[in-house]
Amino acid sequence: MMKKLNICLVSLTIAPDSQDGAGKAFRGLFDYLRKQGHKVKLVTGKWNIDLNDPDIIQFDLIRKRFLWAPHFLIKAVKYINSHDFDIIHGNAPKGTLPVILSKKKKFITTIHDLGPFETTFTTIPIERNLLKLAVNRASIITTVSNFIKREIKYYIPKTNKDKIYIHYNGIDEKFKPYPNEAKKLKEKLKIDGPILLFIGRVAFYKGVDDIITAYQIAKKSIPDLNFVIGGTPDFQMEKKYQEWKTKYRDIHFVGFVEEGELPYYYSMGDVFVTYSFASEGFGLTPIEAIACGTPVICSSMIAYKEILQDNAIFVPPKSPSLLAQEIINLLKDKSKKIDLMDNAQKFIKRYSWNSVGEKLEKIYNKFLNL
Repeated sequence: MMKKLNICLVSLTIAPDSQDGAGKAFRGLFDYLRKQGHKVKLVTGKWNIDLNDPDIIQFDLIRKRFLWAPHFLIKAVKYINSHDFDIIHGNAPKGTLPVILSKKKKFITTIHDLGPFETTFTTIPIERNLLKLAVNRASIITTVSNFIKREIKYYIPKTNKDKIYIHYNGIDEKFKPYPNEAKKLKEKLKIDGPILLFIGRVAFYKGVDDIITAYQIAKKSIPDLNFVIGGTPDFQMEKKYQEWKTKYRDIHFVGFVEEGELPYYYSMGDVFVTYSFASEGFGLTPIEAIACGTPVICSSMIAYKEILQDNAIFVPPKSPSLLAQEIINLLKDKSKKIDLMDNAQKFIKRYSWNSVGEKLEKIYNKFLNL
């Protein structure tokens, strides 16, 4: 049995205050470690709601691009330096930066994706340099898929491959089918007919505009088809998101979905679509959707195929007409949907926190022995 540790997790975002995949993954990690009896503190920012947890140190931030940085860094570095921990674990480069700037020499970082190398997030190379810094300085790197491990070795070739460990994200046991709650939610939203669903951070590379186009095409064959978009836009997509809300009156933009209601939304969907064209290292939302009994269509990115294997329908990114056809096919073929979900429900048990959490503790043991 592993000894009980004093652990500090550092993450710029955390669920349910934020619904990005990295923030949700680290919240699951935090909850799992605490249940195992470890003493865990989580240092994070406050973006939407106060989490009211004595073990979560939540700093107020200015919610504007880049302006959050000095607020978060100064406060987080001060906290880390004033406490002793057996393990400090940073979530992604931005969550790892305050650890790098602190006096602590040994730490773990989790790398979820290589987005700054795969696509142009900003004209300033800050993101790439920050990612390199986190990878080079960390004593141990955990990645959420074999794909990301290969990406690290490709884009940052001098990285010591022996310090990279695969650690898949886990999903909470609350993600399961809720037919009654889904029915009530559908009535509340005044929706009749099948539902196409997207939930997640609305970022430019998530392909939401292509899903909208596919929905419009599919609606010609299935007139009573509905589209529900849950989640909030990032800084880059705020203006475009507001334009969509004005332009597409038939789409249900439900905004930020409370963590407790997420399983109900997933359960309400007839098809869940996630359609990123870049920067995906795992794919937490499709796993959550499958756990709630909803079949998934996603882009044919390598990470999605690794994580989902043959338990989803894959469509090449940026191909809304092909996506529309797969949506139509799945909605019109009930036996296909049943077969897909029967197999997927068994498959995703590998992503339960009991399974992935034990692997994380083994990685922590390796860290302690460095």
